[in-house]
Amino acid sequence: MTDRTSPQIYQVFIKASPERVWQALTDPDVSEQYFHGARITNTPETHTVIGTDGSDWGSGAVLEFDPPRRLVHEWSSRYDAELAKEPISRITWEIEDRGAGVCLLTATHDRLEGSPRTAQSVGGPGWSYVVSALKTLLETGEPLPRAL
Repeated sequence: MTDRTSPQIYQVFIKASPERVWQALTDPDVSEQYFHGARITNTPETHTVIGTDGSDWGSGAVLEFDPPRRLVHEWSSRYDAELAKEPISRITWEIEDRGAGVCLLTATHDRLEGSPRTAQSVGGPGWSYVVSALKTLLETGEPLPRAL
């Protein structure tokens, strides 16, 4: 069995420009369609996550902001009371233009050593759903169902 507190890496090829992928990572009107209904805004200073109930689902600092190539921000799981007790971890989004209108998106979730419940919660299908839903939205214009 894999230790989910090790860095988790998810990659997906997306038929979209780096700018469209970047917009999906920073614009709440787009994130709401692929990230479980959460409205996520990323600016050079802050990562803001507003849940479907209007509460803060895990806002934090942005550590790197290099459009449209790299975004690094803190992660906390405030959408769940038990997960919210764990230390802050980190997400790194890397967008690599592969030419012909295709990008490679890599999402790396690390600094999970002190957050085993968060690691279990977001690992595997958790992040896989998010990156798949982002890809589907950008390529088809239609979101995946939220209840998967």
